[in-house]
Amino acid sequence: MSQSSYGPLFEALSHYNDKLLTMAKAQTERTAQALLQTNLDDLGKVLEQTSQQPGQLIHAQMNWWQDQLKLVQHTLLKSAGQESDPVIQPEQGDRRFKAEAWSEQPIYDYLKQSYLLTAKHLLASVDALEGVPQKSRERLRFFTRQYLNAMAPSNFLATNPELLKLTLESDGQNLVRGLALLAEDLERSADQLNIRLTDEAAFELGRDLALTPGRVVQRTELYELIQYSPSTETVAKTPVLIVPPFINKYYIMDMRPQNSLVAWLVAQGQTVFMISWRNPGPAQANIDLDDYVVDGVLAAMDGVEAATGEREVHGIGYCIGGTALSLAMGWLAARRQKQRVRTATLFTTLLDFSQPGELGIFIHEPIIAALEAQNEAKGIMDGRQLAVSFSLLRENNLYWNYYIDSYLKGKSPVAFDLLHWNGDSTNVAGKTHNSLLRRLYLENQLVKGELKIRQTRIDLSKVKTPVLLVSAIDDHIALWQGTWQGMRLFGGEQRFILAESGHIAGIINPPAANKYGFWQNDAPCESPEAWHAGATHQGGSWWPEMTAFIKARDEASEPIPAREPGEGLAAAPGSYVKERLNPIFTKAAEEVTT
Repeated sequence: MSQSSYGPLFEALSHYNDKLLTMAKAQTERTAQALLQTNLDDLGKVLEQTSQQPGQLIHAQMNWWQDQLKLVQHTLLKSAGQESDPVIQPEQGDRRFKAEAWSEQPIYDYLKQSYLLTAKHLLASVDALEGVPQKSRERLRFFTRQYLNAMAPSNFLATNPELLKLTLESDGQNLVRGLALLAEDLERSADQLNIRLTDEAAFELGRDLALTPGRVVQRTELYELIQYSPSTETVAKTPVLIVPPFINKYYIMDMRPQNSLVAWLVAQGQTVFMISWRNPGPAQANIDLDDYVVDGVLAAMDGVEAATGEREVHGIGYCIGGTALSLAMGWLAARRQKQRVRTATLFTTLLDFSQPGELGIFIHEPIIAALEAQNEAKGIMDGRQLAVSFSLLRENNLYWNYYIDSYLKGKSPVAFDLLHWNGDSTNVAGKTHNSLLRRLYLENQLVKGELKIRQTRIDLSKVKTPVLLVSAIDDHIALWQGTWQGMRLFGGEQRFILAESGHIAGIINPPAANKYGFWQNDAPCESPEAWHAGATHQGGSWWPEMTAFIKARDEASEPIPAREPGEGLAAAPGSYVKERLNPIFTKAAEEVTT
């Protein structure tokens, strides 16, 4: 390509980049504006406190100017070929500025550091405001961070040296490919741009993922119940029932054979059943949390009993699935019915919602009232909208980096099973979403003793079932301190394990991988901090600890011949899990089939 043609090329590509960024930034600003409109009281408090603290504002501005002057001196020295230490460096794990040009070329080094300094000082100003309620401060900090990360120079073609180099070397073909990827992503998006995270055509359920053999032995309007085929000659008498979250697909626990929790439990001599929740549409708008507890978890126990003759199960619940399992146990206890859960193992499960993590920015009366109105109008909370919201909790790792890779670099995402599952969105019925936000998160009714399931008040202190709660130290969705507090609501034996890593990797941690360890402490403690201070660390997976917990509290009975599932209704993974929200998923599945 000739030098003379660079001008028109850059003009066209800059226009293209501006269009992309304007669309993505508008999405971020639209979300922030919608939330701010329902948080005018927060904004008023911030403005009031700012006006009353002019000295602090002047001090912050002076600090910013001093750092900018240091940066100018650094840039002049570097431009003259002299050594100079950076004024500020990206935080550990920030990969936006990893290209060498960001540090080696003075102009891009200046852009990078000027941006980082501005972001640092703006966030510090929010943190330094006095007299602002903590919840208001957290929301303001979130909105500020979202805007700052949307405006990073790495997101612009004209200010990203890596993108400029790639565009020149490929004669702009990276942007041509990016435009095609953008068109596909727009087709599969709802109200917000849903950026693909992985090659979604690379996996098919039942062929690449969700491979553990089994049969669907029960189907209702709410779920399918899968019984898995044994891989041992004998099995434990009491079967295992897994309750996954109803805001995600169940196969996070049955991905590939090497990291499948289901396959591992089967290999340990357990008869395993899995609930596969239906992906709700407008016809299921009136399904509520109560239905998931009574017509879901408890009805599935009936299905297990019909298949095995066993009244009791070892329950395993993941995230909000663990909450539903706990409420089912509380419902039985409140009605003075014999407990049907021999042991309960809960993964990253919140029961005390006073510490909701970063989701707390949405837990505010005006925001929830607006979401309730939206849910009543549409009947469902669109899973694609939820997926974007969760991605924006970790925007640099789960949103903007994929925006750059896909639309500006023109790179098709690699095939990654975990991100495939993450992008396989599910809706949430409108009434259920409203109940989760108001009854559990906002009002924390379970802790207050006010939560009723079908007119039955739930008191977990009446549940004497032994409980093992497994949390993850880096979990930003269910903070481990909050899950520890919730565990103490139960009235029976309690044991807590804290895994390394986060909400998914901390749980899907097979022994063969030998990747993450865990902490345990069986001594009585009055706080999560005291528990952690006295805990001992152990390498390797905690999965064997779970099976040991189950076996030690089982009946003193001999193993029985392995149970083969009946013919049932269909082969695993069933039909409900294959219902897709994204058109590209359906298209990919059709291409694989043909």
